[in-house]
Amino acid sequence: MVNIQSQFTNIGGKFITPIDELMAKLSNIKAYIFDWDGVFNNGSKVGNQGSNFAEPDAMGINMLKLDYWLHHGKLPHTFIVTGEENKTAQFLAGREHMNAAFYKCKFKMLALDRICKENDLKPDEIAFIFDDILDVELARSVGVSFQINRVANPLFNQYLVENKICDYRTGSTGGNGGVREVCELIIGLTGSLPQAIETRIEFKGNYSKYLSDRNKIETVCEPVE
Repeated sequence: MVNIQSQFTNIGGKFITPIDELMAKLSNIKAYIFDWDGVFNNGSKVGNQGSNFAEPDAMGINMLKLDYWLHHGKLPHTFIVTGEENKTAQFLAGREHMNAAFYKCKFKMLALDRICKENDLKPDEIAFIFDDILDVELARSVGVSFQINRVANPLFNQYLVENKICDYRTGSTGGNGGVREVCELIIGLTGSLPQAIETRIEFKGNYSKYLSDRNKIETVCEPVE
């Protein structure tokens, strides 16, 4: 455990919740909600054009789902919840067979309520990966929350720590591996990344069974207003 903590603090990660407590909280998690802008990217846009994502982050999510499947025999629920309509977010959610991409969601508690009701989940069984002020109410309502780092808002970062709203802040920023960092940390604390890697490399056997289960999920893309 000390080795895992040092590997992540060495790249700038900050454990707001002590690592042993974080591991205990993660043991209860059955679902993951990802914000989009500022999480999968740096939030930059041109007009009404969508923002992008990086493949290493997508691989991180796939490995997170695979590791969960290997240890629990089923997939975790995964969602994107964003305030804007973004075709790229919907594309990624569909390609990775996430459960849903909810957009135009200015008050994200509406999405949390829907996710819990439709999937028989409790808020403390959900982890949230976020970056900014619009995400705060959701972040403090779920079981675990991870903030994607941005050095330009030190006072906001201080607010999150003082109010115990996030459990871990990444060293990596949005679009530069922040999601991948969170996924690897979760796997490191709850599963076995080497086992997941070897399963993915083999591609047959268990990975084929995982893909079969994953690909049965039909992604819902709808506004939540």
